[in-house]
Amino acid sequence: MRLRTLVLLVALFCGAFYWAGGQLSTLVSSDKRTQVTQLVNTGIGLSKDTVSTAGRLTRLFHIKEAVAQARQGRPTVPLRNIPLPLQQAILAMEDQRFYQHCGIDPEGILRATLVNLQSGDVVEGGSTITQQLAKNLFLSQEQTLGRKLEEALLALALERAYTKEELLELYLNSIYFGSGAWGIADASQRYFGKASSDLNLAECALLAGLPNAPSLTSPLEYPQAARQRRQLVLDTMVKRGLIGPKQAQEAAAQQLVP
Repeated sequence: MRLRTLVLLVALFCGAFYWAGGQLSTLVSSDKRTQVTQLVNTGIGLSKDTVSTAGRLTRLFHIKEAVAQARQGRPTVPLRNIPLPLQQAILAMEDQRFYQHCGIDPEGILRATLVNLQSGDVVEGGSTITQQLAKNLFLSQEQTLGRKLEEALLALALERAYTKEELLELYLNSIYFGSGAWGIADASQRYFGKASSDLNLAECALLAGLPNAPSLTSPLEYPQAARQRRQLVLDTMVKRGLIGPKQAQEAAAQQLVP
């Protein structure tokens, strides 16, 4: 396991060095002082590619400022006001080793691949919560090597800048829950008409099942799929000792949404 992690980190470092070196060359190809002065002055006179490159590099080294800008104007629910069952359910479904990895989890990727192959469906994702956060805040949904590399680098930067609790809070306030709901505050109101602090176990389980495929499991559009996904979350929580079988049975019997 340690060897796999070391190989991955070396590969990421080499990729980052190659990527950043190639990108930086566009900034120093002409007089450096002129370029830097132009960049400070809102990029006037620079090409769009150069400004975009500078923005990506700046984001890596000033990640907190980039996060604040990306989340400007969006509501934030403190982690202490988000029910523990929702936090536990999200971690159980999205990132079981969240508190052990450094933002990238080779073991999690391997486990998710095996689980998905055995089930014949996408039950678990390989990306960590930190990677998903990086993607949601800064990147597109395109599946390219360059985008995945940038996502990994941003995840490492996020892990250096924030505690695990801060990252989980950012994630829950940034993730898409379907039906136009971004973040836990919006999702709680959209689906249940209440504050996130008032969510019960059944509602927590429902919300925890949405990020995997929000457009296909929305309880407003696909109630049967949403019910099945909620059941999977409850079963997973029982399996991990987070709740008891009776609690899961009672939660599964409740209606999806009011």
